Amino acid sequence: MAWCFLYLLLYLAPAPDVVIAELTPATNQAFDEYVRAAEVRINQRAVSAQFLWLDGVRDGRKKLAKGEVLAEPLVGEGDIGVDGGLIHDWVGAVFIPSVTLDQVLQGVEDYDRAKVVYKPEVVDSKLRSRNGDDFQVYMRLKKSKAGVTAVLNTEHEVHYQRISETRWVSRSRTTRVAELMNPGKADERERALGKDHGFLWRLNSYWRFEQRDGGVYAECEAISLSRTVPTGLGWLINPIIRSLPKDSLSNTLRCARDSFKK
Repeated sequence: MAWCFLYLLLYLAPAPDVVIAELTPATNQAFDEYVRAAEVRINQRAVSAQFLWLDGVRDGRKKLAKGEVLAEPLVGEGDIGVDGGLIHDWVGAVFIPSVTLDQVLQGVEDYDRAKVVYKPEVVDSKLRSRNGDDFQVYMRLKKSKAGVTAVLNTEHEVHYQRISETRWVSRSRTTRVAELMNPGKADERERALGKDHGFLWRLNSYWRFEQRDGGVYAECEAISLSRTVPTGLGWLINPIIRSLPKDSLSNTLRCARDSFKK
């Protein structure tokens, strides 16, 4: 989330160390506490009558039927300041017409193809292992903004769960996020974990799928952790940071939907 203000800091900072941030135990703990509370709410929704967040959005189904992608902040403007970082919480939805739930699940579980479906943000992807509905996945992510590109090696644990004949959910959590130096070059190497530019430190994604209205509704809540905004630059950088989670979520949902077009 910080690649935009990194661009500015490279010009404003007096020394390179200023742009490096550290993921502290306090920041990690704040994220874990936020996620624990969020998962109580998410798990309750999964077994409730109002299964989809979309059901509470005015004219939401009509908008999706027209091909729109919905993406909104779940709390306030989508970011919550914590000790040493920012938690971003956004939710969105798409409608995938003329497909079955089984077809959608088969597609989203094909992690070897994620680098094709979600390019250019997903540069590489591999299914490490699968045990029933549990997956271990690798993805190399590429984020570009304002002339700066960040490349991250990420590892994810993913779990799928059947709720009913027409409803499934999934939960994805990063288990490792490493920023790369000189990606793609002979001297490519990873920065020390948690001691980097703070582009992305943690990412949890919660998906809900429902077969209905001649297709499948897919929605995702993405909760991520990045570094905080440096003192004195909030007025300039905050609007940029707040646009990035929405852009990323919208792109992910759009790509997932478009991968099923005939």
